[in-house]
Amino acid sequence: MANPPESSKPAVILLSGGLDSATVLAIAKERGHTCHTIGFDYGQRHRNELDACKQVAEHLDASSHRIFPINIGSFGGSALTAEISVPKDRNEADLTEIPITYVPARNLVFLSIALAYAETIGSTDLFIGVNAVDYSGYPDCRPEFIESFAAAANLATKIGVDGSTIRIHTPLMEMTKAEIITAGTALGVDYALTHSCYDPSTDGRACGHCDSCMLRRNGFEQAGIADPTRYAVNNA
Repeated sequence: MANPPESSKPAVILLSGGLDSATVLAIAKERGHTCHTIGFDYGQRHRNELDACKQVAEHLDASSHRIFPINIGSFGGSALTAEISVPKDRNEADLTEIPITYVPARNLVFLSIALAYAETIGSTDLFIGVNAVDYSGYPDCRPEFIESFAAAANLATKIGVDGSTIRIHTPLMEMTKAEIITAGTALGVDYALTHSCYDPSTDGRACGHCDSCMLRRNGFEQAGIADPTRYAVNNA
């Protein structure tokens, strides 16, 4: 039996509920992949993203969506998982440093789980929304890490050893936030469904001042597209 064409192959999409991963899902879908999304309940304080994750998957017609529970947050060490203050109103120059919002080895863990899931559904294509242009200084968002993980994935899995090539797709790697938003808008992404804030209010409104909020807001401004984000009163 002939191998299926590239466009009909199943793909696993790492989906956080943020604008980057939503755009990646839209891109994978536009390329013709059958998209299976996976999110992670890892003990994060900004749990609003789990609801956003589900809504984005439904909006973009993912073939399946699942949330994988893994409490890496129990280790602490990050403002996203422990009682540590989330940095606010940082200068652009500070965004090159690794901030306290970095979750130790998060993308390494997430990609490993997504890889195992991909094997069970016969997929060799993983999509992740990492970015090396508009990012907050996270070492696990760099192309060097992705290339290294892909090499390990092809050595550590049955599907890789059997001769298939596992590919880690990072379509946003060289894009600015404005370019990402422009591309996603053209593909029909409803960014009002997405959630980016690291420190939302109890009713899910964005703080407007954490690194993620600032990158998001600047992206919409530079793209010339209205920002649909719901900001906390007096904090926008």
